[in-house]
Amino acid sequence: MNHQASTCGKILIFLSVCLVILTLPFSLFVCFKVVQEYERAVIFRLGRLMQGGAKGPGIFFILPCIDSYARVDLRTRTYDVPPQEVLTKDSVTVSVDAVVYYRVSNATVSIANVENAHHSTRLLAQTTLRNTMGTQHLHEILSERMTISDTMQVQLDEATDAWGIKVERVEM
Repeated sequence: MNHQASTCGKILIFLSVCLVILTLPFSLFVCFKVVQEYERAVIFRLGRLMQGGAKGPGIFFILPCIDSYARVDLRTRTYDVPPQEVLTKDSVTVSVDAVVYYRVSNATVSIANVENAHHSTRLLAQTTLRNTMGTQHLHEILSERMTISDTMQVQLDEATDAWGIKVERVEM
């Protein structure tokens, strides 16, 4: 089965290359893609992740109808966690918000391992904020903001590592 699939794939790739050659120079506009310094491109050939990892920055070549690619922005993003109503350990309801600074550290993993890494990171930030605040007393929340922020950053970073995301900072 695998041998047949690879043979069929090779035939499709050969036909695509022939089509590119026959339509030169017009096909060059479709085949060459540019990735900026702050981006990487994850390329799939016939639905499978190509070897070599993410491409970029610079110019790369794709075969029309055979290859698809996803651009991944590596710049740091911020997320304002909306105010969360949290019941503290000493049964006081407080409204807490935070700002999470994160970036994609591994473009290939962020595309292949999770459907939407940014949305998942945002949801995780909200639940981590609620869970962390629920284990603290009100006076601890007020006096130890930096310690709680650091704890949240470590927890988020460990959880998002499998998604190719690096949480750089959390501020409350």
